[in-house]
Amino acid sequence: MRRREFIAGIGGVAAAWPIAARSQQATPVVGYLSTRSSASDEPLLTALRQGLSKIGYTEGKNVKFELRFSEGQNDRLPALAADLVRRNVSVIVAAGGELTAPAARAASATIPIIFTVADDPVRLGLVASLNRPGGNLTGVASFLGELGPKQFGLLRELVPKAGTIAVLVNPGETWSEPSASLIQEAARALGQQLIILKANTEPEIDAAFATLVEAHAGALLVMASPYFFTRVSHIIELAARNATPAIYFRREIAEAGGMASYGTSTDELYGLMGIYAGKILGGAKPADLPVMQPTRFELVVNLKTAKALGLDIPATLLARADQVIE
Repeated sequence: MRRREFIAGIGGVAAAWPIAARSQQATPVVGYLSTRSSASDEPLLTALRQGLSKIGYTEGKNVKFELRFSEGQNDRLPALAADLVRRNVSVIVAAGGELTAPAARAASATIPIIFTVADDPVRLGLVASLNRPGGNLTGVASFLGELGPKQFGLLRELVPKAGTIAVLVNPGETWSEPSASLIQEAARALGQQLIILKANTEPEIDAAFATLVEAHAGALLVMASPYFFTRVSHIIELAARNATPAIYFRREIAEAGGMASYGTSTDELYGLMGIYAGKILGGAKPADLPVMQPTRFELVVNLKTAKALGLDIPATLLARADQVIE
């Protein structure tokens, strides 16, 4: 089944589920487990709630939430997941990277778990296959590592005079090394000078920017990482201080002052997770729900930031953007 047809069909199927059957039990509880903070995840929770509402579930009416955030302290995830299990939640939404789903699965082999991951969930060992997950996990896989070459190409269009391009990766992310390899291949084919910078702590981010300056890099690609998203204000500040044009992986970063972003639509991702949560609350089993993949990818250009950096963004590129911030 093609994923576009599958996603399009979800809404129609949902309408057929009997509301009465759902109300026969106590108010179900959605457990939400994230590596990030409540502030950073609020827009994502809004999209999740909207997805649930499409299936007929509204918070405060016929569904409740239990929210748990590790705030970048990933060693807290097992305890937070165990707490959700003790509270007998009906389903766990594992958000914020590749670590939450394993933590939730270790806490319970029976409670349904809906994940969002940037890598291949089969390779990560979360599901048996994309079409037939098996077990108690399913969700959405973004395959963000495959977007690296596209982001690299867009950055070259945005900053065509950059002699050297730096790529900031978090070595703790499973997709970082494969994606960096794809970008390196693209750079070699184009004769583009490239440097790979690795960081998964704030001091390492500072050191990476120091190396970037020493190498006279003219542009920066910040690869997808939940940790980088929790430190986005610091990264944007460093990029501005060093007059470095940068492309990021989420729209919210460009809206916060980053020069540009290209990535999946987080509204779509979390909306799909909400739909799956609603389907599971209605009686569906994770083992029978195929892992979904995003269909929307967004290019956002912050023209105000670009002008502050002295860049003249080509009109053709602005015409292709999903959003231009002026």
